[in-house]
Amino acid sequence: MTTIPRPTQGDVVELILDDHRFFERLLRDLRDATADRSEARATLAAVLIAHGEAEEEMVYPQLRRKDAIDQHEQEHGEEEHAEGNQALLDLLECKGTDTQKFDDAVEKLAEALNHHIGEEEQTILNPARTEVGEQVRHDLGGRWLARRSELLDDDCGSITSVKKIVARAEREGLVSDEGS
Repeated sequence: MTTIPRPTQGDVVELILDDHRFFERLLRDLRDATADRSEARATLAAVLIAHGEAEEEMVYPQLRRKDAIDQHEQEHGEEEHAEGNQALLDLLECKGTDTQKFDDAVEKLAEALNHHIGEEEQTILNPARTEVGEQVRHDLGGRWLARRSELLDDDCGSITSVKKIVARAEREGLVSDEGS
């Protein structure tokens, strides 16, 4: 499996941006017929779930407390994570990696992920840069990374885990179950 970067400290904004660039690289691999698409899919599933779940647990609430983001921005970020997780589940459920269904699922995930990355970088990470002090961002980075690593160690990107996360999002009204 592609090695998932596992830093242990840093500014949470920069660390999240690093993951975003990693997601983009994995999406390119998923589009590349000569790449190991199964490996790229498994790697993306693991890091995407760990990243998003740790953000929702550690980062968004802290940014709300610091008034860097409001409730709407937090909820919108969580809704976009849920949409991405649904698209990820659709990709994980594809049997092969050389089918039109797989290619379509990659594009659906890429669309959801690229939209979320753009919005998050503008409406959540920019305010975090300007409204939250450097030490707080560094401390938050360490806590976020620790939670992200725990989730990675727990095989959070497995199809079973992703199904549970999507089902929870459906129960919470973050996504409809009609799209699956």
